[in-house]
Amino acid sequence: MKGDRLQWFKTEEREGRNYVFDPLRRRLVLLTPEEMVRQRALYFLVEYLKVPAGLIAVEYSLKVNGLDKRADAVVFGVDGRPLMIVECKAGSVPLTQAVLEQAVRYHSALRPRYLLLTNGTVTYCYQVEGQSMSPLDHLPDYGEMRGEAHE
Repeated sequence: MKGDRLQWFKTEEREGRNYVFDPLRRRLVLLTPEEMVRQRALYFLVEYLKVPAGLIAVEYSLKVNGLDKRADAVVFGVDGRPLMIVECKAGSVPLTQAVLEQAVRYHSALRPRYLLLTNGTVTYCYQVEGQSMSPLDHLPDYGEMRGEAHE
């Protein structure tokens, strides 16, 4: 896949249902309102924040308090450590305290430095250090996620 441009937002209809091709999972997935937000978030991570596509896990399975959960996406460092959890909601779903608490529960299992919440209209990003969580006024690119200094 190296050198190839990922093909985003290719859709097709099957039996009256719309599907989108997810270039990271390399398969068609049902195009729900949440999936459209997830695809746009993945596109933004790869194309604008320069996250290597191979270091994003989509619908990443994890255990939280003994329960099986799934994060919409997790960005990893080249060393395999989680750097960011991405939680997507449909555009009609407000990003409430409950959504943040869901992401924080996922954080407790993976311990990444960043949490990103989006419903496609509103996006929040938080940096977590120890027990402290601070909202950011920007979205960190992959270098910043990895802790590289920016000038």
